[in-house]
Amino acid sequence: MNHYPQAAFVMVPRYLVLLAVTCCLSMGARAAVVVDDRYDDENTPTPAADMAEADRLPGFLLAQAPTEPGTGGDWEAVLPSTDRFDWLQTTSGEWLKGELKALYSGSFEFDSKKFKLRTLKMEDVARYLGHGTKRISIETPTGNQTVNGVVTIDRQRVIVVTDKGTKSFDRSLLISITPGASTEVDNWSGKISFGLNYSSGNTDQTDKIGKLLIRRRTPENRLLINYLGRISEVNDTETINNHRLNMLYDVYPERGFFWRPIFLDYYQDRFQNIDYRTTIGFGAGYHLFDKPSLTWNISGGPAYRVIRYDSVQASEDEEADTPALVVGTFFDTALTGTIDFKTLYNFSIVNRESGSYTHQARATFSIELTSIIDFDVSLVWDRTRDPQPRSDGSLPDQDDFQWLLTLGLEF
Repeated sequence: MNHYPQAAFVMVPRYLVLLAVTCCLSMGARAAVVVDDRYDDENTPTPAADMAEADRLPGFLLAQAPTEPGTGGDWEAVLPSTDRFDWLQTTSGEWLKGELKALYSGSFEFDSKKFKLRTLKMEDVARYLGHGTKRISIETPTGNQTVNGVVTIDRQRVIVVTDKGTKSFDRSLLISITPGASTEVDNWSGKISFGLNYSSGNTDQTDKIGKLLIRRRTPENRLLINYLGRISEVNDTETINNHRLNMLYDVYPERGFFWRPIFLDYYQDRFQNIDYRTTIGFGAGYHLFDKPSLTWNISGGPAYRVIRYDSVQASEDEEADTPALVVGTFFDTALTGTIDFKTLYNFSIVNRESGSYTHQARATFSIELTSIIDFDVSLVWDRTRDPQPRSDGSLPDQDDFQWLLTLGLEF
């Protein structure tokens, strides 16, 4: 009987070791099941150590947002409301509330209620939730397609809810988003500016400046109308009187490139001996940059010019016409959150009777005083290489420079 206690002392430890191994294997299998279930059950909390891996899953960042009582952790229930604002989520998980100003060339321009105007690259945006109707442009094999509706963007898709149903597109095909555009008036914007300077004493001088910019822009085309005029008097004698009106219409068949079916330039300045000068033509152009905070394009094309001089010598004709080659560039960038810099340069090559070569250069610093009022400082340079002599034989200067200070109202 003495051998039974000895056997028990030998077998019991073996059974305990076997039981412990079995328990460990069982617990490891259950842990593996829990880890795998994390990707199938969106209500399962994710450990902080697994955040980097789970971040690759669509909608994960939203799932981590704090839930309201009674939501049961459903990630759809914690999406921000778009009743009043647009929402933008970065790839790091932060949300911005505010208004989408534009999306073009892979950049969002977003006016955040907290952080003011921000520009974010497309690759830094995980999700966008739109408020109200937006107009989007999608690249397709047959050309650009325009869709109006409520827009949602995630990491892979662009979803547009329209009056006729829901449409979905691959995110890589998105070209632009324009706010509003539910009616024709949403396509229009503009700016009107005035400048007035008055001095008296030894010299009585009055300067009056007027500027007007009207824009109509959609993802497919744009119309620009631009006016600049200045009248100055010194001791009741007029010393400056010039007016310029530009108009152009562009069509965008694909990214970057644009057709210009028509452009028009009208100019008059009797102190340069120009009663009127009209240039009309067509052409094409290309956007080197076309982002909300940086625009730079070049354009050009053939044109036809008619010019009538204010006075000429007896042997000269008052009117001349000529074919012309017109080339130009436009540059616009945001220097700070409240200061923009814009510059344009257009030159024309014409015949000798029309001046041989003419150009206009304009540079403007625009300082935002309020959301709709700007203070502009502009320098304008007009040049004619071969000006036409007046009837008395005097020759106008080749170059005219103007400094312009104006207050502008955007609408």
